[in-house]
Amino acid sequence: MPDFRKIAACTVALSTIWGAAAAMAEEKPSIVTVVKVTGENWFTRMAEGVAAYGNDNDTVATSQIGPGKADAAQQARLIEDLVAKKVSAIAVVPMDASSLEGVLKRAAQRGIKVVTHEADSMKNTLVDIEAFENKAFGARFNEKIAECMGKSGKWTSFVGSLGSLTHVQWADGGAENAKKYPEMELVSEKNESFNDANRAYEKAREILRKYPDIKGFQGGSAIDVIGIGRAVEEAGLQDKTCVFGIGLPKDTGSYLESGAVDGISFWDPKDAGYVMNKVADMVIKGEEIKDGMDLGVPGYEKVTVKKGAGDGIIVVGEAWVDVDKSNYGKYPF
Repeated sequence: MPDFRKIAACTVALSTIWGAAAAMAEEKPSIVTVVKVTGENWFTRMAEGVAAYGNDNDTVATSQIGPGKADAAQQARLIEDLVAKKVSAIAVVPMDASSLEGVLKRAAQRGIKVVTHEADSMKNTLVDIEAFENKAFGARFNEKIAECMGKSGKWTSFVGSLGSLTHVQWADGGAENAKKYPEMELVSEKNESFNDANRAYEKAREILRKYPDIKGFQGGSAIDVIGIGRAVEEAGLQDKTCVFGIGLPKDTGSYLESGAVDGISFWDPKDAGYVMNKVADMVIKGEEIKDGMDLGVPGYEKVTVKKGAGDGIIVVGEAWVDVDKSNYGKYPF
């Protein structure tokens, strides 16, 4: 006959173990990455890095979310929800950095660790991660445009939005570089695409109508060159224009082949997603991020650390990659 007292004791013990395990699972630090928009290939690639960090480090739970369209207000609402849930850390790629200062301040006040990317002017972040010095990146684009267009003629720049700080810095870096060439004329600068290839296409068509002799286009959002390339290709101007900007090889391959886009540069969003989550994990653990340290991700092997706009720091890598028709096929994204 079974001893029900022993069975009851075992049941209580098992319940205690299960309860402790459940509590431990609940206590596992959670890092949520909030991107500008879900569905764009750039951020789909970034999600691979977010997942990879979680797979490599089972002491934390990583995930990625973003609004259905590139909208600063929608992104802020997602972060507000995370603040209410009191996640351990939020890693943000802001659509409009200034619009998130308030909600990220509230996150910090609740003990949530905040890490940002592409937002080196943000005050309410502990660490902002930049793939490179942004104005230098914009100058690189413009130098390629200048060489392509013979250092003379009209050119223009695109940004995802005027609130996307890095895009504006790239445009400004390009404009500063173009001052070296008196015969280059910047027209209709900083056209907003709102990370929408169709908007970039329509804006490029409008510019081509207004300035039929335009030679150069500098894209800021990762999908601007797709829209610009489409407009250039439809107009049959592949041999008369110079299009350079940030982009991904798979997105722009057909336009690189046709010559509608002359070159793209990028940093691997997967690596950026991984390093954001690594840094967030380090912050949760109270580990110091030092100048010259190796974060174990390509392009971030010897980072520069400097003071941020607020009490945090800015971590800068050297992660850019230049691609054209000759080598874009080497990259599987």
